[in-house]
Amino acid sequence: MTVAAPQHRSTIPAPTPRPGTHEPAGEADWLELTQAVREAGQYATAAEAEAVTRTVLSFLGTHVTGDERVALAQSLPPEAGRVIASQIPVAHPLPAREFVELVASRIEGSTPATARWDVSSVLGVLADRLDESLTTRVLAQLPHGYALLFGRADLAPPMPSTVPAA
Repeated sequence: MTVAAPQHRSTIPAPTPRPGTHEPAGEADWLELTQAVREAGQYATAAEAEAVTRTVLSFLGTHVTGDERVALAQSLPPEAGRVIASQIPVAHPLPAREFVELVASRIEGSTPATARWDVSSVLGVLADRLDESLTTRVLAQLPHGYALLFGRADLAPPMPSTVPAA
């Protein structure tokens, strides 16, 4: 009779909850992100802040490509990274104004003015949490006008007008 020696099994430990919480670290990071958006945007509920965050991140995910998209997804809490990475990139990013209007069309009761507030609340929080060089690289991929949405001064000269002066 042959007896096989026990095989050593390696296991991957489950995420460890942060001290004082019962959520895995990724969930806690997502809650911290949405709480920061709630405070920045002065939203009445956590659910409203989470919905706005998901909407803005999903549209941002369509506008950032390549290495910057990967770095952005990896720099955010796992849930936010999944929202970014699950989007299909557009061929040509929308100008900032049209991006805000698109967000407005997806948030019930939103106007371009309230959507600008929503977008700025989310992107401003991201800019505070991301590495400065990553934010700069993301902005370099986007059309003129996004810097203000990220809470940065827009120092790039505006695109020349294609309409002849009268």
